[in-house]
Amino acid sequence: MQKCIIGKKLGMTQLFDEKGKVIPVTIIEAGPCAVVQKKTIENDGYESVQIGYGDISDKKVNKPLKGHFAKADAGLKRTLKEFHLDDCSVLNVGDIIKADSFAVGDAVDVQGISKGKGYAGTIKRFGNHRLKESHGTGPVHRHAGSNGANSTPSRVMKGKGLPGHMGVEKVTVQNLTVVKVDAENNLIALKGAIPGPKGGIVFVTDSVKA
Repeated sequence: MQKCIIGKKLGMTQLFDEKGKVIPVTIIEAGPCAVVQKKTIENDGYESVQIGYGDISDKKVNKPLKGHFAKADAGLKRTLKEFHLDDCSVLNVGDIIKADSFAVGDAVDVQGISKGKGYAGTIKRFGNHRLKESHGTGPVHRHAGSNGANSTPSRVMKGKGLPGHMGVEKVTVQNLTVVKVDAENNLIALKGAIPGPKGGIVFVTDSVKA
C-alpha cells in the first residue's frame, strides 16, 4: 500500500541511535487526516484520493465546500490535498489516516513551500555575474542590464531571470528516512531537513525511487 499524509513542520531536533550517534531530525505533526473524496476513472478520468487536515471554524468555509465536506461526514478541514496512489481501493471516504500508517525505516518524499526570502536581485536570485567595478560601470554593477532594447523583438522574452520575489516555491525532498513514530501524539521524526518554515504545511508520501 502506498502511504500518504498531510502534516505540519514543528521544527528540528536531534535523536541518538543505539550506538550513541547523533541523528538530526525534523519533527512533523502528521495527521490525523480524513479521506474527503475519492476520484475514479469512471467519473473523473483518473484515480486519486483527496484528504483533509486541520480543523477550521464554520464561518471560514463557504457553502460549496461545506457541502463537499458534508458528503464525507469528516468535519471541516483547513487543508485539502489530492494524492495519486497506486491503489486507491484501500482507502474509503471517511477513513482516518494517522501517523502510525508509517513505520521506522520507511523512505518518504516530503513536499513543502520554501521560506520567503523577500525581494532579491538577479545575482542572489539566479547567480548572475556582476559587472566590473572599474571605469564606466557607474552605480549599476549589480543590475541585470538592458532587456529587450533591440528593435527585434522589442520585448523581454518570457522566462528571463529578473529581480523579484525570491523563495516561497514548491520544493520536494526525496528519500528521507523515518527515524521515529510517536503514534500517541501523531508525530513523525524524519532524518535530515525538509522545506518550509516552522509551522508550514507539508505533504508526505512513500518515496518513489527511479
